[in-house]
Amino acid sequence: MPIGKFTLLTTLAWRNLWRHTRRTAVMIFALALGVWAMIAMAAFIRGWMGEYIHKEIMNLTGHVQIHATDYRDDPSVVHRLPLTTGLLEKTLSEKPVTAWDARVRVPGVIASERESAGVEIVGIDPAAERGLSFIDGAIVEGRDLESPDDPSAVIGRELAERLETQVGRRVVLTSQDANNEIADRGFRVVGIFRAEPEAVETGYVFIGRRIAQQMLKIGDDVSEIAVMTRDRERLDALVARLRAAAPGRDVAPWTEIRPILVLTQKVNNVVLLIWFAVVFAAMSFGLINTLLMAIFERTREFGLFQALGMPPRYILQQVLIESLILLMIGLAVGNLAAWATVVGLRDGVDLSRFAEGLALVGMSPVIYPKLDESDIVASNVIVIVLGVLASLYPAWRAARRVPVEAITRV
Repeated sequence: MPIGKFTLLTTLAWRNLWRHTRRTAVMIFALALGVWAMIAMAAFIRGWMGEYIHKEIMNLTGHVQIHATDYRDDPSVVHRLPLTTGLLEKTLSEKPVTAWDARVRVPGVIASERESAGVEIVGIDPAAERGLSFIDGAIVEGRDLESPDDPSAVIGRELAERLETQVGRRVVLTSQDANNEIADRGFRVVGIFRAEPEAVETGYVFIGRRIAQQMLKIGDDVSEIAVMTRDRERLDALVARLRAAAPGRDVAPWTEIRPILVLTQKVNNVVLLIWFAVVFAAMSFGLINTLLMAIFERTREFGLFQALGMPPRYILQQVLIESLILLMIGLAVGNLAAWATVVGLRDGVDLSRFAEGLALVGMSPVIYPKLDESDIVASNVIVIVLGVLASLYPAWRAARRVPVEAITRV
């Protein structure tokens, strides 16, 4: 289309939109509301999902884990690996690694003077766990472990209640050592931690790594090496380097260790697409109705244009331009409103009054909405493409009017 004719059609489309200011304003508001709903809801879901994944990664998952070949299938003391090798230690000290720790993790039993429970015994270096797992800063009573040689134990709040024990009391940990013999040792509880979900509080008992190695008679061997980086989404290069530095070991990113998290992400993406479709379907009815009303009111006008020589395709294009102008204004207002909403809630949405219920499904009591460029692009593209397609019917109705019938219509 020549630039002059496009400018003319755009001018006509703009003026026609504001013939009925109130109707146009209502339609723009509806479009903006729909776009805001798309992007704001996506930001809330992304924020919740980001917090959920971060929490699960901090629950002793890390971004990458290194194990003996069969450990993940049978997490026993039999499947262990040396603490480090020269090349592996060098790789772990380089970027993008921000924290790492070698842990001893074996199934066991904890017993107090009143009760007992099955747990996972985790031997750690407390200093190395900083920035790597939730245990750093999770103590709500007593103190944390002080070193890998600390002969004490830290247990979860819920587990302490089940065992009817507390800080200062002694408990006994029992497991199987490297010689397939029963290994047990008494520990004084020096700290109680709080974590989410509740299974974490009842599932783990933390002791010093060297104490765990002595108890299990495994020398300097460990069960796993957990690694944390700056970006959990870009791990391929690091995983390849770690596999080269630890041949014959099982090196796996969090996406392999916790596939349920990946599945949850995919389900959320599908939910967002469905949400986008539902919101747009509601908007499209209003858009089509507005354009049809405008077309029926201007039937004689369109007939006069065709009688004066305007090709039907120009009428079709004019109606499509009107639709596009509506969509662009609605998108601009909706995007701005969504951005303002997310910025206004950057300190989080406090849902602490529902904390107990949210904890059951792994949700944090505070949600921090997060804008994702892909969601903004997806919602804008969906609105523009499907909006133009939805406008084709009204435009087609306008272009197919016979000039004589249109002019003589009362």
